[in-house]
Amino acid sequence: MLKLTQRVDSGTASTTLTLPLDQRIRSRVKVTLDDGSEAGLFLPRGSILRDGDLVASVDGVIVEVRAASETVSTVTSRDPHLLARACYHLGNRHVPLQIAPGFVRYQHDHVLDDMVRGLGLEVSVELAAFEPEPGAYGDYGRGPGHGHQHGHAHEHHHH
Repeated sequence: MLKLTQRVDSGTASTTLTLPLDQRIRSRVKVTLDDGSEAGLFLPRGSILRDGDLVASVDGVIVEVRAASETVSTVTSRDPHLLARACYHLGNRHVPLQIAPGFVRYQHDHVLDDMVRGLGLEVSVELAAFEPEPGAYGDYGRGPGHGHQHGHAHEHHHH
């Protein structure tokens, strides 16, 4: 099994690895390369792989990472104020967001879709690559129970 242990800045990839976000944020995971061969990611903790990143094995095999299409909710609007409100309310729930001119995207959740529609925005559920903002603290806010430290205090209620 190929062991991919480091990120590299340049080189020629011999194959690709297409992963959804949930696997691109894991530093230790067994994967199947796009050519069908097995590999393992053994990266430093906290590594987040983005579309186009290159990872390599100790013996110099280079693999290009691709963001897989996954089910996402995409909110579009020509009104930047409405999009900003959506970002505020979604961010307040620690939802990882992909923010771009004219749209905001998050991993599909019908409850969040209903909330955003309640703000007066339209939501489209689609298959697309998901590349969220890394955030000021370098993580993707993995929902309740995620470990984080930031500038405000709050409790996570575990039931």
